[in-house]
Amino acid sequence: MRLATFIKNENQRVAVEIDNRLYDIEETAKKNQWDEIITDVMQVIQFSPAQLEDFKKKVEEAVANETAVLIEKEELEWGPCVTHPHKIICVGLNYRKHADETNAPYPEFPILFNKFDNTLTGHLKDIAIPAETNELDYEVELGIVIGKKTKHVAKEEALSHVFGYCTVNDLSARDLQMRTHQWLLGKTCDDFSPVGPYLVTSDEVEDPNNLNLKTYVNDEVRQNSNTSDMIFSCAEIVSYISQYMTLEPGDLILTGTPAGVVFGLPADQRVYIQPGDVVTVEIEKLGRLTNKFI
Repeated sequence: MRLATFIKNENQRVAVEIDNRLYDIEETAKKNQWDEIITDVMQVIQFSPAQLEDFKKKVEEAVANETAVLIEKEELEWGPCVTHPHKIICVGLNYRKHADETNAPYPEFPILFNKFDNTLTGHLKDIAIPAETNELDYEVELGIVIGKKTKHVAKEEALSHVFGYCTVNDLSARDLQMRTHQWLLGKTCDDFSPVGPYLVTSDEVEDPNNLNLKTYVNDEVRQNSNTSDMIFSCAEIVSYISQYMTLEPGDLILTGTPAGVVFGLPADQRVYIQPGDVVTVEIEKLGRLTNKFI
């Protein structure tokens, strides 16, 4: 199942994509007199497997019966495909070639830092470059969305706790990030985590550690890699974090970026994101996420 969020009357609403057509789930539920009116993607993330299967069946039946309410994508205002994560946890230096390009040793344990929900924004949203940075960098990342309460989970069972996956751009103001030993400031400016357009359930992704991912800046390919280059796999990351904190449904984990970031170039060759640039990050099976910088 492919879920999305769109904005209507300043409210975030959930949609489902089937055969490249997007359907308004709240209006579909009302039209078909469902027992539960689904208004937010977070409700779906918290469904049990049986509830999710029932929800999927209802949507497919409504589409087949032509009682599902279609949304025109061209007129859509996209929101972040995960709207209210309790935690946003990020993994640094998690690709071998990215560590190599920045002359950093491979970490012995996952390097964790956090972001906040002020960083969340959607597909096709303009992003203002903060006046305080001259070194704004892109980072395509695979996002993991937790589907059930997770604590002390073994690596072998970790992926069964994942609801789905999404494309994320972990924007990073390098001058702010490197100002101190703590990376937080350079990672948490407003709109620094565009996410989406789609949240794709784990059954459609199958192996998250075999997905191609790319970044384009003004249609020029800057990053081109595969999640198989991760130092710590998705299962290892979820298991590791769960040893120290309880993961909740909707929590978002950013799993690191591959080689090709501006910061990985020699200092005299670095050209950071400028006003007017259009950056697209894409991940196989998950979709393309595009933002213009102003």
